[in-house]
Amino acid sequence: MLRWLSGHPTDALFFTFTSGRTVLVPWDLHMANDRGAADAIIPYTDFTRSFRNAVIAVLKDNGLGTGGSRKVEFMGRTSFLRHGELVGDLPGADVVVRADGFESFLGKLRTVKDAAEISALEKAAHVTNLLIDKVEAAVRARRPSAGLSEMDLAQLIEREGLGLGAEGMGFETLAAGPDRSWAIHTFPAYTGGPFGGPGLSILDFGVKVDGYTSDVTLTVARGRLSAAQDRMVGLVEEAYAAAVEAVKPGVSPQEPARKADEVFAGGGWKMPHSLGHGIGLDAHEGPLLRSQGDSSDPALLPGMVFTIEPGLYDPAHGGVRWENDFIVTDSGAKALTKARIVRIP
Repeated sequence: MLRWLSGHPTDALFFTFTSGRTVLVPWDLHMANDRGAADAIIPYTDFTRSFRNAVIAVLKDNGLGTGGSRKVEFMGRTSFLRHGELVGDLPGADVVVRADGFESFLGKLRTVKDAAEISALEKAAHVTNLLIDKVEAAVRARRPSAGLSEMDLAQLIEREGLGLGAEGMGFETLAAGPDRSWAIHTFPAYTGGPFGGPGLSILDFGVKVDGYTSDVTLTVARGRLSAAQDRMVGLVEEAYAAAVEAVKPGVSPQEPARKADEVFAGGGWKMPHSLGHGIGLDAHEGPLLRSQGDSSDPALLPGMVFTIEPGLYDPAHGGVRWENDFIVTDSGAKALTKARIVRIP
């Protein structure tokens, strides 16, 4: 949220007032002067590096206690203890912390990306697609007996990604060989164990460019699969196609998820997670594509960018997930990334 509001990429406090005035209080003043945008930038050291001192001083200097609005809203994640401190520190003020407040409002605004955000996501997708090709080449070139490990792939992605212009990983890479691919998000994220051997392996990663992250998942299906594994792969491919086809401006975010669920139910399976989620400055944003529960986004709109990632998992057979990033256009879903299910005899 901080970077979206101010452009500043590291720790800081950000104040916005009903007058439109903004104040940024950064931990790293030089970085804020280089990247940040606010009406005033004041170093954290001016307030003895104290959150409470900074809040009291900035609010007082900008009119709290001199008439006008007495309402001060803090982020919804503010703890109960911190709220109590703020009430004591700001006597007479209406100190508000809401689950569905200003932060939620900003989150809804962030679901539709502007031209600059789409450009950053397209750059991240471009780097990601180059990495996907490198990963597939590495897996195909190395026989399982040659020792290609989960760690090898995680390190390859980070090293090559940085070389291609990424500013870092969007989140911790998940690499799960055939013995661990049954977990939705494997733990630990990767090991020295083998990747890409006979059976099903899953690789989930994303890279950041200009602060915006991609998020893709490849499945490597190697050797002769069992009947159950082959059925799992086929159902994921069918669910993926049905979900992509269902993406249209104006439809509920639940509709693509329902289509995927119908495919799985017809095959006697059930997907144990949501179909997808928005991406941007964070790896998980709105909209949320799920068939269960309420959605805070009533309809898909042009400019929304999100993942579609159907998956199935079984301790006896392993797991398969196929995930790509899409943008909603006037005509439907446009794929930004090119992850795939890699079949190797």
